[in-house]
Amino acid sequence: MCGIVAYIGDRDAYPILIKGLKRLEYRGYDSAGVALLDGNDLRVYRKKGKVSDLEAHTEGKSKEGKIGIGHTRWATHGAPTDANAHPHTSGDGRLAIIHNGIIENYASLKKELISKGHSFESETDTEVLGHFIEEIRKSNQCSLEEAVRIALKRVVGAYVIVIASKDDPGTLIAARKGSPLVIGVGRDEHFLASDATPIVEYTKKVIYVNDHEIAIIRKDELVLKNLTNEEQTPYIHTLDVELEAIEKGGYDHFMIKEIHEQPNTIRDCLRGRLDVEAGRITLGGIREYAANLNNTDRIVFVACGTSWHAGLVAEYVFEELCRVPVEVEYASEFRYRNPVIREGDVIFAVSQSGETADTLVAIEGAKEKGAIIFGICNVVGSSIPRASHEGVYTHAGPEIGVASTKAFTAQLTVLTLIALKSAHERGTIDDKRFRELLAELYRIPEKVKQALDMDEHIRKIAGKYKDAHSFLFLGRRYGFPVALEGALKLKEISYIHAEGYPAAEMKHGHIALVDENLPSVFIATRDSSYEKIVSNIQEIKARGGKVIAVVSEGDDVIPQMADDVIEVPETDELLMPMVSVIPLQLLSYHIGTMKGYNVDQPRNLAKSVTVE
Repeated sequence: MCGIVAYIGDRDAYPILIKGLKRLEYRGYDSAGVALLDGNDLRVYRKKGKVSDLEAHTEGKSKEGKIGIGHTRWATHGAPTDANAHPHTSGDGRLAIIHNGIIENYASLKKELISKGHSFESETDTEVLGHFIEEIRKSNQCSLEEAVRIALKRVVGAYVIVIASKDDPGTLIAARKGSPLVIGVGRDEHFLASDATPIVEYTKKVIYVNDHEIAIIRKDELVLKNLTNEEQTPYIHTLDVELEAIEKGGYDHFMIKEIHEQPNTIRDCLRGRLDVEAGRITLGGIREYAANLNNTDRIVFVACGTSWHAGLVAEYVFEELCRVPVEVEYASEFRYRNPVIREGDVIFAVSQSGETADTLVAIEGAKEKGAIIFGICNVVGSSIPRASHEGVYTHAGPEIGVASTKAFTAQLTVLTLIALKSAHERGTIDDKRFRELLAELYRIPEKVKQALDMDEHIRKIAGKYKDAHSFLFLGRRYGFPVALEGALKLKEISYIHAEGYPAAEMKHGHIALVDENLPSVFIATRDSSYEKIVSNIQEIKARGGKVIAVVSEGDDVIPQMADDVIEVPETDELLMPMVSVIPLQLLSYHIGTMKGYNVDQPRNLAKSVTVE
């Protein structure tokens, strides 16, 4: 889980690499480094810490070079240190390599190389790979391109690598398997990166490298080959991302910017898909396999983290509207527990980045057993959409903050559209209910905006509870997945222990934790379980607990019991998660900033989890 950037052309590489690394720092930020190639002079600078620490480290040093590779790291092998930072060099110092992913058989390769006289400066699998390529090149007297090809046939694991060589100072070599790589195509120049954010200001033309492909890149030429040395035809895509979308736009953090973008991102999800007047939903990404979805008797959602919570909400929505059994699986468990998959089962793979390694491997296994895969992703051209039979992009725009916010509500929007369309075509809801929900879904962006208007009120509540050591988040029915997501956000951003539960479940053990120092956050909007949630709040208050309640506008019951109340506009309970999650995102943000943490880059986390 690292960020990769590289450049080859006629510009100075260093400024492009540094700017690119800053844009990719959300993918990994415990160390950073660059390698610059100027003729056959190869200079490598590495530093533990942020990209700014690398900049300070290179101050006053030579930064010449029209070719360069750069890297921000999220540690997998070895602690965050200068020695473990990328780029790494080969034993003879003639190659520099950067890598995203994990080489699973690095230990056996390392043992083999040590027996041949190699020694290592770091604890990383990446340095081992660099030495391995060097050893193959020397022992086979072959080109670097051929050495890379031979090496990757023996490598087990996931990777994107980019290599610069003193012996071929006009060429970069890159390869991928299971981790993302985008190549920007300019005029006599090429840009490489883990995603499009470092590229968009230079060119809108990009190539998405496929698994098992090697790219041989010169400033005026790009050749793609597979591991059997067959040349591939690259397909050039045009980016629709604007530079403004990856800047903070006057906000203090990307996280708060992305929280406040949600009325627009939900509208973007609905645009061109929802026609309230005609009573129609159009989903261009689900056509060929629509009948499979409408006729299946089993749906499985496979996801991780926040996307798993979106899947839980979707479970309630699909079962209620479509009357079909639904399961929600952690991708990391699903892929290992030999699940029962039948031909015709429908699996939704939900991922913001489209590169989540566990989810990708899980759906590949399910495809082999005859399942139909629908990808629900935000990043165009990412791996999961390409591995799926069909799917729908959420169009939330780049999400830079590591803790997902707008991607969650965008996923809920898209999944609700799919469920509504399928239910209508199945005949499991009548036309009147269908049209009511379409109209209410159309109003959700405005209701999210009203929820965001509570920002200052929520900030004051955050000030009261920022020093708590633990939180409970409680909800029923559609409020339960929202409680899980609220607890996750608080953990990610403030490092406060928090747990989410079904509100009724607290009586089976968790209520033992309740005292005057434990805040309980209730998702307590007016719905079919409202009276039950009122009883649960009374149970907490009877034991001296503090209660923060997210309630429907105009509620005159819960405010008499709760210590603090956050009102949100009333909506159909099936759609309420898109509204009720907003206060929880804001609460987490404000507690995190009040505690002085970097909420965009929380410790130990990375945005795109491309390792298993």
